[in-house]
Amino acid sequence: MKAFVLIVIAVIAYTLGSLNGAIIVSRLVFRKDIRKYGSGNAGLTNFHRVFGDSALLLVFAIDLGKGMLAALIGGGLMGLLGYPMVGKIFAGFCAILGHSYPVFFGFRGGKGILTAFGMILIADWRIALICISVFIAIVAFTRYVSLGSIVAPLLAPPLIWAFNYGGLEGTVTLLAVLILVFQHRANIGRLITGTESKLRIGKTPEEKLKDDF
Repeated sequence: MKAFVLIVIAVIAYTLGSLNGAIIVSRLVFRKDIRKYGSGNAGLTNFHRVFGDSALLLVFAIDLGKGMLAALIGGGLMGLLGYPMVGKIFAGFCAILGHSYPVFFGFRGGKGILTAFGMILIADWRIALICISVFIAIVAFTRYVSLGSIVAPLLAPPLIWAFNYGGLEGTVTLLAVLILVFQHRANIGRLITGTESKLRIGKTPEEKLKDDF
């Protein structure tokens, strides 16, 4: 029975995860495929670099919301068997897989950070609050979104154990984090070589000067 429920959760969560916000919005709103522009990544950061603030909240809502919805469904179904937390995290794991390797878009997706945050927000808001606080602090001090996206999720598995959840919950969380880190492998390489792009707030003086003319 447990195996059957997990299979159902996996199918539903992976399908939800495959609804990649950046790809959907870039195609419907701008008639372009975000994967052909900027870094080629189908995620919020690249979407913002390419298209600016337009429709950014819609991408945010889709990618965060599907992680939350997947966790709610997974927690509800496995909760019937007495394992709600396992269901939430497993569903989040499957949704992250779907976001990274979407069946609807040739298995070329994003990195899954927003989807993962949506899952952990439903799983335990305390862990989500700690992770997002660390993410914001890192980005604020370094302006490297990728560094925050790599470090913050690494806190999730030990926090799962610290808040007295079981080993299975921690193990599945660790697997999800490994996917997130793997998806950032190119960023890790650029961080090491010092070539990673930093977050830019507003326009540079040069860009403003060009606008004036």
